Amino acid sequence: MSDKIVIFDTTLRDGEQSPGASMNMQEKFRLAQQLVKLKVDVIEAGFPVASPGDFECVRNIAEHIRGAQIAALARCNVKDIDRAWEALKGGENPRIHTFLATSDIHLKHKLKMNRDQVLELAVASVRHAARYTSNVEFSAEDASRSDLDFVCKVFAAVIEAGATTLNFPDTTGYALPDEFGRKIGYLIENTPNIHKAVLSVHCHNDLGLAVANSLAAINHGARQVESTINGLGERAGNTAMEELVMVIRTRADQMQVHTDIVTEHIYPTSRLVTTITGMAVQPNKAIVGANAFAHESGIHQDGVLKERTTYEIMNPADIGISTGNIVLGKHSGRHALKDRIAAMGYSLKDDELDRVFARFKEVADVKKEMFDEDLEAILMDEVLRITETFSLVHLGAMSGNKSLPTAAVRLLIDGKEQEKACIGIGPIDACFRAIAELTQTKSKLLYFSVSSISGGTDAQGEVLVRIEDEGKVVVGQGADPDIITAAAKAYLNGLNRLVFLKRETMRQGN
Repeated sequence: MSDKIVIFDTTLRDGEQSPGASMNMQEKFRLAQQLVKLKVDVIEAGFPVASPGDFECVRNIAEHIRGAQIAALARCNVKDIDRAWEALKGGENPRIHTFLATSDIHLKHKLKMNRDQVLELAVASVRHAARYTSNVEFSAEDASRSDLDFVCKVFAAVIEAGATTLNFPDTTGYALPDEFGRKIGYLIENTPNIHKAVLSVHCHNDLGLAVANSLAAINHGARQVESTINGLGERAGNTAMEELVMVIRTRADQMQVHTDIVTEHIYPTSRLVTTITGMAVQPNKAIVGANAFAHESGIHQDGVLKERTTYEIMNPADIGISTGNIVLGKHSGRHALKDRIAAMGYSLKDDELDRVFARFKEVADVKKEMFDEDLEAILMDEVLRITETFSLVHLGAMSGNKSLPTAAVRLLIDGKEQEKACIGIGPIDACFRAIAELTQTKSKLLYFSVSSISGGTDAQGEVLVRIEDEGKVVVGQGADPDIITAAAKAYLNGLNRLVFLKRETMRQGN
């Protein structure tokens, strides 16, 4: 029987560190529920000492999520580890994940410590964490640029101190696959008690090699991979879980390992992450991109029609892309909608379904057919959107090649309706000016993107914006058959996320 690869998902921790990808407690919890459906083995829920908000998110997930180990990150110090355990202690087999840099460049410039001091601190920290739980992971930050003999020495010592998982990160995404694989082999050969722990890798994608490096590590003996949905993460991101898992599944003849991931939940999970964070997946991204199973070439189309495997090495159904024939429209009932949403991987409470159904009927009156992407946009508006300080009540806009673009906007601000009319370069600019004056925001619009959710002239338009205020960057998302309304929703979503982040910062300061 093939060895199992433990899938450690850090979308809620490292993935959230993508600029603008911050999630609130409700969003993190919903994603954690979806990760359990996906059957990841470990969910890294956050960094509890970072802020009161992060602490509460980790505690909420640990206390209520079952079916996966819940991990929390902690630096190698008593305060971090104690805080992590306080958040985790209500969980099922919770894991404390503590880390310390081992490369000389980090020791000299960041830690101001020598190797003996690092070794002593690593051992003391793991021993302290092991007093709380037998499930302790130690990460050697910047391991791929560290002296391997020193890493082996540290790993051997922390195993004796109680570490049961050892993580060898390519923190800066610097390694090459052959090189990284050899390093993993060296660790296994030169750490005498390595058999007492699971060897893990955490690869960043700065050179586009995170998945390749993780696969090389597996081939040389690593048995846990730390990854994120859609490859989210700091800088260029992390190992994309969906790519890693589908390589292992599709090339089982070569990999000779397996995971427990329920691959049919990959696409719904990817879409949920996109919906929550507003971080769109590039169309040509492997596995979950819009073009991943699209064929435009006539030769390819002909081949696929005759036999799918001529040009498709994976079945779209294997990752959860719908192949159903039921078309939803304005005459569809509540039960059909509920079944379709469930097939997409979402589980709604009765009151949430009521809101979604009401909004579904409104949009279906405008569109002939409702696609999964339309439903996801509705779910974003009615269920997944963060608590709103500002919400849209009414929007009227006028434009044309002979008229002055004007927008009148009415918002609900802290329970009170306020209205403003402005002119602009175009109707969306006028709308944004009115919203900015009503909300009194000083934020700067960094990015604005419009796309069609589905085909046809009746398609919903999806707008993504990136907003910056006092060093905080957020992404806002909105969808509507009327593109100006979609833009207003996206701008307000971004402003609401800014309010959320500022409140979190104030809580942290207190």
